[in-house]
Amino acid sequence: MPQINPHINFNGNAEEAFNFYKSVFGGQFSRIVRFKDLSSTEFPIPENEANKIMHIALPIGNNILIANDVPEFMGRVNENENRSKIAVSTESREEADKLFNGLSAGGNIEMPIADSAWGSYFGMFRDKYGIEWTVEYASK
Repeated sequence: MPQINPHINFNGNAEEAFNFYKSVFGGQFSRIVRFKDLSSTEFPIPENEANKIMHIALPIGNNILIANDVPEFMGRVNENENRSKIAVSTESREEADKLFNGLSAGGNIEMPIADSAWGSYFGMFRDKYGIEWTVEYASK
């Protein structure tokens, strides 16, 4: 079966955001590539872009959360637009609470985590980096 792995664009703070996500989910980055790692005479990288993230990946369960910084020459990502949501399904209410509380810290809660009208334990928020998340536990 295909796997869906969310990919997020950042305006220069991908590494900071992913260190935060790693502190909540645990684990280790499976890959970090900086723009300077790709620099060549054919593809010169400006000094102000060199340490920005070209690719970062954090395995979470059977999925991988992926991101990059958008180089300035490509314009800025509108952090207030809806860049889609990352949906996290948990194995328990306790895990749902832990992830919801950890990821929403410093962000804006749009729907507090609680029993939903459709029968699951669900919450929705925008984290401190502007990324929208849902956390859900649906008992089997």
